[in-house]
Amino acid sequence: MKEQAFANALAAVTGIVYVVCSLSVALFPGFSKVVGQSWFHGMDIGLIWTGNARGNFLLGIISAVIGMWLAGYIFAWFYNQFAKNK
Repeated sequence: MKEQAFANALAAVTGIVYVVCSLSVALFPGFSKVVGQSWFHGMDIGLIWTGNARGNFLLGIISAVIGMWLAGYIFAWFYNQFAKNK
């Protein structure tokens, strides 16, 4: 598995999911809150929920894409190390 190719693909998917998620919060805030709350095992997120996309979209997408690129590269590197030892 090519580390850089896997990392690029994971980063691209992360960026797409981030944009879709942000649009969902903007267009369907109630539904987004219900989904988000289900991901946190029913924890009440009402105290921190604003119901709109925040102004830190750029920071969020950049940090998510970079973080997932790094995670993808490390994952592929480990995969290759384990695959060699068969």
